[in-house]
Amino acid sequence: MTDLAPPTRRYEYETDGERIYRRSFATIRAETRLEHLPETARTVAVRMVHAAGDIDLAEQMAVHPSLVPAARDALRSGAPIFTDSHMLAAGITRARLPLDNDVVCTLRDPRVPALAKAWRTTRSAAAVSLWDERLEGAVVAIGNAPTALFHLLETLADGGPRPAAVIGVPVGFIGSAESKVALAESSFGVPWLVVHGRRGGSALAASAVNALAREEEL
Repeated sequence: MTDLAPPTRRYEYETDGERIYRRSFATIRAETRLEHLPETARTVAVRMVHAAGDIDLAEQMAVHPSLVPAARDALRSGAPIFTDSHMLAAGITRARLPLDNDVVCTLRDPRVPALAKAWRTTRSAAAVSLWDERLEGAVVAIGNAPTALFHLLETLADGGPRPAAVIGVPVGFIGSAESKVALAESSFGVPWLVVHGRRGGSALAASAVNALAREEEL
């Protein structure tokens, strides 16, 4: 027990956490159009809509038919998750991961600044090259840097290791929309999820990974 007292209640609002949770997802299910998405991906979409607070987000979503089973199979086999930002990595709920999967962000690797300077690219893009052979069969989540997604696609085009699945939702005004189109139109045989246009971000990418990590009904 503590000596703290609650403030005087001045507003009418729901205070039961469980009811807030249930009503939130019921509202999303009732108001969001999901029919254009593979059935297996609709729970992932609901989680992403919840993270964004925006039911219109689903209208910009496109999901490869094999994305959900490919990502879940990879995670259940212990595959690592590669991210383009530490914020995204921090947003992944470790308790949801089926095999305590590694969550890797190489942005702070000491080799990154020199690589970015030598290649005349961003540090986010240079960091992708440090994923090395562990990228084979991994799950990739990109929520921040369009250059990271473009660099990944160029690595694949050069014959680099193939991840099991790519969540490509980089945010921004320069290159974001174009990088997602490039992923969705790629012919590398890697299943993908995108949110077309400028919207995206670490929270959206993390919510997708969290939804993929554990099957649930919302």
